[in-house]
Amino acid sequence: MAMADKIIIDTDPGQDDAFAILLALASPELDVLGITAVAGNVPLSLTEVNIRKICDLAKRTDIPVFAGCDRPMQRALHTAEHVHGATGLDGAELPDPTMPLQNQHGVDFIIETLRREAPGTVTLCPLGPLTNIATALTRAPDIASRIRRIVAMGGGLFEGGNITPAAEFNIWVDPEAATIVLGSGVPLTIVPLDVTHKVLTTRDRIAAIRAIGTPLAEAAAGWLEFFERFDEAKYGTDGGPLHDPNVIAWLLRPDLYQGRLCNVEIETESELCVGMTVVDWWGVTSREKNATWIRDVDADGFFALLTERLASFR
Repeated sequence: MAMADKIIIDTDPGQDDAFAILLALASPELDVLGITAVAGNVPLSLTEVNIRKICDLAKRTDIPVFAGCDRPMQRALHTAEHVHGATGLDGAELPDPTMPLQNQHGVDFIIETLRREAPGTVTLCPLGPLTNIATALTRAPDIASRIRRIVAMGGGLFEGGNITPAAEFNIWVDPEAATIVLGSGVPLTIVPLDVTHKVLTTRDRIAAIRAIGTPLAEAAAGWLEFFERFDEAKYGTDGGPLHDPNVIAWLLRPDLYQGRLCNVEIETESELCVGMTVVDWWGVTSREKNATWIRDVDADGFFALLTERLASFR
């Protein structure tokens, strides 16, 4: 059997982040070295607690959890309780976590782990604002050459933005961090709104998860029913987009996705377009190609994978 791929998840749960964490923990193909919290959907004081609640629910208290940056690199923090609820995980009542928060700062854990592990063996999986990743790259430039790849959820081209007309939330919260990551030279794959808006939490898909019949599946279905209500009202769809688990699904089943290598830049100055991902999909400039931009997904295949892996928790 092939060795599991080593990953670090960097996240700001968020119901959709919870599904990404659970998908990773349920997948023997992946070795989760640790999970770092960042401020984003809700403040850091909640995101680090939410990660530990999710690990407790999955009975994976062996996973070390670290608190990272509590604000963007240069801007005030903006959060999204209007989408995720006051806790960030509204929709299921979970007890306070029993597993501890590690004392080490999340950025220091990322740097230390990349320096310890063999070069080219660790993938970073940021699911929220890129503050922790960019801070690590700024503080320790030597780690860039040691990262196998970064697979991030963020941005939008054909779908535009979800927090402003031009910008997706993760990039908009800390566009300076996104600029650093895109300029790092690390192999980068971006899963944007163009993909996640095709992965909708329809009634049938939620019912299939609830039918697993475990407490974890019931909590997961509750999260989806709460999370989708905002996007259903916004977009008029049957179900809402399920964003972050696409990062983990791409690692597990890249055959479910289609995209191309192109140039991606971040707007950091425009009042109207700050946080916009400017994607040269058609190759109309001579700018260097720096990211694989994913554009399409087999949504049924994605939900089949997610449901199968959630059923493995007993």
